[in-house]
Amino acid sequence: MTTAQPSVPARPSGPGRAVMPGPPVTSGSAAAPGPVTARGSAAEPVFALRWERREPPLPPAAVLALGDAVPALAAATRARLLAGVRLGTLADAGALLVLGAADDLPWADGARYLGRDGELLVPTTARPLPAPALWPAALGARRDQVCVLLPGHALVADPPPPTTDPSALDRFLPAEPDAEPEPDTEPGPDAAPAPGRAPAPGSAEQPTGSRPA
Repeated sequence: MTTAQPSVPARPSGPGRAVMPGPPVTSGSAAAPGPVTARGSAAEPVFALRWERREPPLPPAAVLALGDAVPALAAATRARLLAGVRLGTLADAGALLVLGAADDLPWADGARYLGRDGELLVPTTARPLPAPALWPAALGARRDQVCVLLPGHALVADPPPPTTDPSALDRFLPAEPDAEPEPDTEPGPDAAPAPGRAPAPGSAEQPTGSRPA
């Protein structure tokens, strides 16, 4: 999965990849810091990415975590997989995208729900401008690839097969500390007797020997 910053120009660096150097897009209705060149047109029109609030929100179709939010979403996704839910996951070093039915999707602090707007996955409460149909080609996505667009980021990847294997998320979870060895409770041969009552004279616990003079 390739993470990109929508900027100028949009030039695919290989099959299924979109790499666009430049400053990140800002959220809100203001124009992006730079326009995006639409590929496949002789005139190569230039347009800037803008966002407007969407009402009503799109139904969730995916959930995305970036950076520090990835481990929490990975743990929540693993729990859903252990419960028998089938989900698709796409991940790289700094992003985790989970696809599935709305009722099956996990949730974690810092993650964002995404909905489908044509061929795009976008935040459920935001609409990209101009028309969403222009963005897959501008981002270098091929037909049937997963194409995510949100303020400051774009992701393009081949669709993942659904899985129920929770071990796929293990690499994103913090390593559990090794358990400390339990202390040895068996007394050694030279161990001092435990404090307590003195043995009764003549009992099995009383040492035998000559009586002192």
